[in-house]
Amino acid sequence: MASCASSILLGLLSFLIVANIASPSSSSGGIRLSIIRKPFAAVPVFREAPAFRNGDSCGLQRIHIVMTLDANYLRGTMAAVLSILQHSTCPENMEFHFLWSRFEREVFSSIKSTFPYLNFKFYRFDSNRVRGKISKSIRQALDQPLNYARIYLADIIPSDVKRVIYLDSDLVVVDDIAKLWEVDLEEKVLAAPEYCHANFTNYFSNLFWLDPVLAKTFHGRRPCYFNTGVMVVDVEKWRQGGITQKVEEWMTVQKQKRIYHLGSLPPFLLVLAGNIKGVDHRWNQHGLGGDNMEGKCRSLHPGPISLLHWSGKGKPWLRLDSRKPCIVDHLWAPYDLYRSSMHALEE
Repeated sequence: MASCASSILLGLLSFLIVANIASPSSSSGGIRLSIIRKPFAAVPVFREAPAFRNGDSCGLQRIHIVMTLDANYLRGTMAAVLSILQHSTCPENMEFHFLWSRFEREVFSSIKSTFPYLNFKFYRFDSNRVRGKISKSIRQALDQPLNYARIYLADIIPSDVKRVIYLDSDLVVVDDIAKLWEVDLEEKVLAAPEYCHANFTNYFSNLFWLDPVLAKTFHGRRPCYFNTGVMVVDVEKWRQGGITQKVEEWMTVQKQKRIYHLGSLPPFLLVLAGNIKGVDHRWNQHGLGGDNMEGKCRSLHPGPISLLHWSGKGKPWLRLDSRKPCIVDHLWAPYDLYRSSMHALEE
């Protein structure tokens, strides 16, 4: 009897699916059929995060954090947000500004249900702004329009927001982010850890360095590499200095002459390297995802750590799921709110 009922139910489901495909918009006035979605198909399921409350010493100052939001990186975003709140003295003072290229209701619902008490806003990034400006880089993920949204954040977020911290989605914060927020920019547009020991010439092609005009770009500056996944930005100075337009101009040069190979990073360096406020390296222990080609395991750099960043090809959630994690990936795992479909069914 049970097997008969199951067969009838399966037959009915099949009929509904076929009927919906064959006639998606019937005007006959009959029964309106909705699309039947597979559970967990589009967006992962996450546990609800604890509610984090302010300490007694907290004032009213808001800390504005900007991140991009993409279904493919949502698991990383959730971990990053949790880590920020968990280590903050004043978590209720955090305001998150999420940039996305298209509205995805499931992603919005996931943020709301995972962090019911989170102060956040969504903003649409129009990918048409970079259409025709993106040059193919060494890794496809670097070529996605949303990867360039950070260039336009000053145009997108409200004008009353004067300063922001921009963060990538493949990181966790293990210190109070208020310490980074309070850095003195000293009249600079941007603050970030600088890595002056890195071979700066490698970020640009031989064509760039052999061109007598282009090679003079950094004259009068002492340029150092900085990673654009962790930045404190004076949004007003960014607007006043026309930084967005300057970065776009270098993207146009790139389309004509192929002067670099690394997505959105090099135009930032061309405009700002050697003219930013340096921040302690503890605020971007980057490169934990390995290089951009193979994503091999890397060890931590010596010294204190406030932020762990899996820049590079390897992402901790993918390596953990593959059961081939790197040692550093276990530092990310405690912030993972992902609940597998099997776990959800068991509950």
